[in-house]
Amino acid sequence: MELNPILITTGVSFALAVILGPLCIPLLRRLKFGQQIRQEGPQGHQKKAGTPTMGGIIILLALLLAFLRFSDRSLDVYVLLVASLGFGLVGFLDDYIKIAFKRSLGLTPKQKLFGQLLFSIAVCALLYASGHDTNVYVPGLDWTIPLGFLYYPFLILLMLGMSNAVNFTDGLDGLLSGTSAVAFGAFAVIAMMRTEHEAAFFSAAMIGAVLGFLVYNAHPAKVFMGDTGSLGIGGGIVAVAALTKTELLLLLIGGVFVVEVLSVIIQVVSFKTRGKRVFKMSPIHHHFELVGWSEWRVVITFWLTGLVLAGLGIYINEGL
Repeated sequence: MELNPILITTGVSFALAVILGPLCIPLLRRLKFGQQIRQEGPQGHQKKAGTPTMGGIIILLALLLAFLRFSDRSLDVYVLLVASLGFGLVGFLDDYIKIAFKRSLGLTPKQKLFGQLLFSIAVCALLYASGHDTNVYVPGLDWTIPLGFLYYPFLILLMLGMSNAVNFTDGLDGLLSGTSAVAFGAFAVIAMMRTEHEAAFFSAAMIGAVLGFLVYNAHPAKVFMGDTGSLGIGGGIVAVAALTKTELLLLLIGGVFVVEVLSVIIQVVSFKTRGKRVFKMSPIHHHFELVGWSEWRVVITFWLTGLVLAGLGIYINEGL
């Protein structure tokens, strides 16, 4: 598979996101789509209140336009778009309700879960129609787990878990933009190695979209992606892992996301069972802030961690 079309896709998506930024950010500001900041969060974050959110629209539009320009319109295209745009739509509704009703809670947990479950089932239906391989391959080992029809409940759980893990990672300026660009970079390489054309072009388009968004999301952020962006990214990355048959490898490449959601689970379980907190605050990026790290130091450290994990993922994939 040639590298040049992949790089062109990334460049086009990046340019689209950069162009869309000055068009969308003032509009979001005029509509008063400002971020609500949790009072119990780090005090330094209170100054971010009112920063335009729902900027994930920029990411998803750039992704969509670039991907459709270079994709072949196969069934895999619909799998990827339903996963990313479907989950992005759930995030959009969540963001809109938060802003329109001036409350920190958007969709109820049940409503949000229902929306994610609906689009997860749609993705599974498309994969089933395409005759998708239902084996799960264990990274680094010559092991295959033949799940058969059980593959689809497994994939649904993975989509629900990873999309929420990615969502938890979106808490600092540029944190998710950078870590997701690195993760999709690894999947672009893997998709090229496995000649999964649509997954490669989708990953390339997502890299360009989030890096273009990072121009406006780097500290101090001019716009936040909101759940619109984070859930769209989360849904998309699982779809790519499914098409490249690297479902378990996703847990390594997306290790930063996994750690973020685990920190929340550990914190909740510990507090409910022992009445004690393990971290000063969860997700874990806030813990590092509260122990004295600057926001930029946390972000760079997580980017580098993601880069190491992505490199390990590519290395292990070469041995499969």
